[in-house]
Amino acid sequence: MKSRDDSRHAALRRWALALALLCATTPTLAESGTGDRAADMMFDLILLRPLGLLATGAGSVIFVVALPFTLPSGSAGDAACELVRRPFNYTFSRPLGDMDADDSRCRDGVKR
Repeated sequence: MKSRDDSRHAALRRWALALALLCATTPTLAESGTGDRAADMMFDLILLRPLGLLATGAGSVIFVVALPFTLPSGSAGDAACELVRRPFNYTFSRPLGDMDADDSRCRDGVKR
Protein backbone atom coordinates (compact mmCIF):
# COMPACT_ATOMS: atom_id res chain seq x y z
CA MET A 1 0.00 0.00 0.00
CA LYS A 2 1.38 3.40 -1.00
CA SER A 3 1.71 6.09 1.56
CA ARG A 4 0.07 9.46 1.14
CA ASP A 5 3.41 11.12 0.46
CA ASP A 6 4.17 8.70 -2.39
CA SER A 7 0.84 9.39 -4.06
CA ARG A 8 1.34 13.16 -3.64
CA HIS A 9 4.80 12.95 -5.17
CA ALA A 10 3.46 10.94 -8.08
CA ALA A 11 0.69 13.48 -8.66
CA LEU A 12 3.21 16.32 -8.45
CA ARG A 13 5.44 14.59 -11.00
CA ARG A 14 2.49 14.13 -13.36
CA TRP A 15 1.57 17.83 -13.08
CA ALA A 16 5.20 18.87 -13.62
CA LEU A 17 5.43 16.67 -16.72
CA ALA A 18 2.16 18.04 -18.08
CA LEU A 19 3.32 21.61 -17.46
CA ALA A 20 6.68 20.94 -19.12
CA LEU A 21 4.98 19.46 -22.18
CA LEU A 22 2.55 22.37 -22.31
CA CYS A 23 5.34 24.93 -22.06
CA ALA A 24 7.32 23.12 -24.75
CA THR A 25 4.44 23.26 -27.23
CA THR A 26 3.07 26.71 -26.38
CA PRO A 27 5.60 28.76 -28.43
CA THR A 28 4.83 26.72 -31.55
CA LEU A 29 1.10 27.14 -31.08
CA ALA A 30 1.49 30.81 -30.24
CA GLU A 31 3.54 31.59 -33.35
CA SER A 32 1.14 30.05 -35.81
CA GLY A 33 -2.23 30.53 -34.18
CA THR A 34 -5.20 28.50 -35.28
CA GLY A 35 -6.47 30.80 -38.01
CA ASP A 36 -9.78 31.16 -36.17
CA ARG A 37 -9.80 34.59 -34.51
CA ALA A 38 -12.11 33.56 -31.64
CA ALA A 39 -10.05 30.45 -30.89
CA ASP A 40 -6.85 32.49 -30.98
CA MET A 41 -8.33 34.97 -28.51
CA MET A 42 -9.47 32.22 -26.14
CA PHE A 43 -6.08 30.47 -26.36
CA ASP A 44 -4.36 33.78 -25.69
CA LEU A 45 -6.61 34.69 -22.75
CA ILE A 46 -6.68 31.29 -21.07
CA LEU A 47 -3.11 30.12 -21.63
CA LEU A 48 -0.69 32.71 -22.98
CA ARG A 49 -1.62 35.67 -20.79
CA PRO A 50 -1.26 33.70 -17.52
CA LEU A 51 2.05 32.25 -18.75
CA GLY A 52 3.15 35.78 -19.67
CA LEU A 53 2.25 36.95 -16.18
CA LEU A 54 4.34 34.13 -14.70
CA ALA A 55 7.21 35.00 -17.05
CA THR A 56 7.00 38.64 -15.96
CA GLY A 57 7.18 37.68 -12.28
CA ALA A 58 9.99 35.17 -12.79
CA GLY A 59 11.90 37.62 -14.97
CA SER A 60 11.57 40.30 -12.31
CA VAL A 61 12.99 37.99 -9.66
CA ILE A 62 15.84 36.89 -11.93
CA PHE A 63 16.55 40.53 -12.82
CA VAL A 64 16.88 41.51 -9.16
CA VAL A 65 19.14 38.52 -8.47
CA ALA A 66 21.28 39.42 -11.49
CA LEU A 67 21.67 43.11 -10.56
CA PRO A 68 25.00 42.66 -8.74
CA PHE A 69 26.41 41.26 -11.97
CA THR A 70 24.70 43.50 -14.52
CA LEU A 71 25.29 46.86 -12.81
CA PRO A 72 29.12 46.75 -12.95
CA SER A 73 29.08 45.58 -16.57
CA GLY A 74 26.58 48.24 -17.62
CA SER A 75 24.08 45.69 -18.92
CA ALA A 76 21.30 46.27 -16.39
CA GLY A 77 19.20 48.06 -19.02
CA ASP A 78 19.48 45.14 -21.44
CA ALA A 79 18.64 42.70 -18.67
CA ALA A 80 15.62 44.77 -17.65
CA CYS A 81 14.44 44.88 -21.25
CA GLU A 82 14.74 41.15 -21.87
CA LEU A 83 13.70 39.83 -18.46
CA VAL A 84 10.99 42.27 -17.41
CA ARG A 85 9.83 44.69 -20.09
CA ARG A 86 9.39 42.22 -23.00
CA PRO A 87 7.31 39.69 -21.00
CA PHE A 88 5.32 42.57 -19.49
CA ASN A 89 4.59 44.08 -22.91
CA TYR A 90 3.74 40.67 -24.36
CA THR A 91 1.27 40.11 -21.54
CA PHE A 92 -0.31 43.54 -21.15
CA SER A 93 0.29 45.58 -24.35
CA ARG A 94 -0.28 43.06 -27.14
CA PRO A 95 -3.77 42.93 -28.70
CA LEU A 96 -5.76 39.90 -27.56
CA GLY A 97 -5.34 37.02 -30.02
CA ASP A 98 -2.46 38.66 -31.90
CA MET A 99 0.21 35.98 -31.57
CA ASP A 100 2.65 37.58 -34.02
CA ALA A 101 2.96 40.95 -32.32
CA ASP A 102 6.66 41.69 -31.97
CA ASP A 103 7.45 44.25 -29.33
CA SER A 104 10.87 45.44 -30.35
CA ARG A 105 10.28 48.94 -28.99
CA CYS A 106 11.60 47.89 -25.62
CA ARG A 107 15.15 48.43 -26.85
CA ASP A 108 14.45 51.98 -28.02
CA GLY A 109 14.43 53.43 -24.52
CA VAL A 110 17.27 51.35 -23.11
CA LYS A 111 20.54 53.14 -22.46
CA ARG A 112 23.53 51.15 -23.62
